[in-house]
Amino acid sequence: MSKTIIIRLNKESPKKCSLTPLRQRDDLDIEWYHCNLGDEVEVGAVTLLHPDGVPLTSADAERPLLLIDSSWRDLPRMLSTVHGDFALRCLPKSLVTAYPRKSKTFEDPETGLASVEALHAATVRLGRRDDSLLEGYYFGDKWLELNPQLNDEN
Repeated sequence: MSKTIIIRLNKESPKKCSLTPLRQRDDLDIEWYHCNLGDEVEVGAVTLLHPDGVPLTSADAERPLLLIDSSWRDLPRMLSTVHGDFALRCLPKSLVTAYPRKSKTFEDPETGLASVEALHAATVRLGRRDDSLLEGYYFGDKWLELNPQLNDEN
């Protein structure tokens, strides 16, 4: 897998973070930023996973992949302080999260995914499928079961 940049909002609980198991892996080319709301981060030219983007394809594999790990509510504020040349790309709307979301304060978008699910789906779309990303993710098997279309790609 080529370089991935993950910007994680500090106020999110590491116990609930689907990416936490990846922090211990030195075999992945991941650049981690742990930020507070308002922290400035420069990322350069990247492919940003964003719901308003055009579909991600293997043609996007040339740029590093940027993933923002925050709540949907905080995403606009996080993005306002991340600077770079963004190619906005989205994942298929047909993907179904296996992560049980139970927010009592706001409504998540219907097509929202856990961060590790989004990262895994991106590797599939980029032609670099890496199921090892799901190791340590409690809902990994359920994610694959709910999204058999991932097996048909590439």
